[in-house]
Amino acid sequence: MDVLAGLLEGPRARGAFLIRACFDPPWSVRVEDQAPLSLMVVVTGEAWIVPTSGAPIRIGPGDIALARGPEHYTCADAPDTVPLVRCLPGGICATPDGELLHGVMDLGLRTWGERTDASVALLIGTYHLRGEISGRLLDALPPLLTLTAGDWDRGLLTLLAAEMARDEPGQEVVLDRLLDLIVIQALRAWFSRPEAEAPAWYAALGDPVVGPALRLLQDEPAHPWTVAALAAKTGVSRAALARRFTALVGEPPMAYLTGWRLAHCADLLRDTDLTIGAIARQVGYGSAFALSSAFKRVYGVSPQEHREHRPRPAPTSAPAPTSVPVPVPAP
Repeated sequence: MDVLAGLLEGPRARGAFLIRACFDPPWSVRVEDQAPLSLMVVVTGEAWIVPTSGAPIRIGPGDIALARGPEHYTCADAPDTVPLVRCLPGGICATPDGELLHGVMDLGLRTWGERTDASVALLIGTYHLRGEISGRLLDALPPLLTLTAGDWDRGLLTLLAAEMARDEPGQEVVLDRLLDLIVIQALRAWFSRPEAEAPAWYAALGDPVVGPALRLLQDEPAHPWTVAALAAKTGVSRAALARRFTALVGEPPMAYLTGWRLAHCADLLRDTDLTIGAIARQVGYGSAFALSSAFKRVYGVSPQEHREHRPRPAPTSAPAPTSVPVPVPAP
């Protein structure tokens, strides 16, 4: 598996919240939905992203922003425009005083705002669920990252915009996969930057010894790996592999494998109805009991308890009107 795609390998977008938002200044929305990851791309005009901490960031046509939850931020026409709408968890919009807002301006399929030819148009995509494997990558991201139009290939953006205007069987699946591809492309561009401070395991993928060992562990978690077996596959001694792996990744090979297996287990518990025994076999444990003991030691709950509290995927129908930010003129 492409390790970068681990972000989406578990909770890939499913019925993701996708809209084309059309604003005329002044407008400002405070986003407090705590979504694990949201993507914004400017189609026309410009917008300012104001994080809770840090300087405001301007994004223009073709620029892309990724916001990592649960941090809050404001999206507006100017950094000092006062928000009159709060987007809350569960698809709820309210005034700053907490009064729920009912009713939005529907401009057609997946389009909201004041008018379709407004001076500002944004494509917004939001993931509803955070998976355990993707958490390794999400935790390495800043609360807000941006890329200019020249930093990434915008061909997918044109395709996404065209598909958002269509309403055919299977359309949401197509949109979900396009959102996945754009996010992966943006993350690749981001991690190629020196200032990105990629996680140790990501940087280690480029190492001629540790990189192949990491891929073996990630691609075949059910295999009965040992340090000796990994060393034989990578052509170095056990001591050399263990020393180099720990230095670059930050933990020994078997500790990394345990974390990867249990993260994969958590995803399977959330996304499938496989028995604990079947999951144990898929992730490399000899029995359901062995898996349960290891899982509870790390996660603090049993696999069954984790499954019972799993979040439910968002409905595949269109989002309720109250889930959409309403462009409201600032006073």
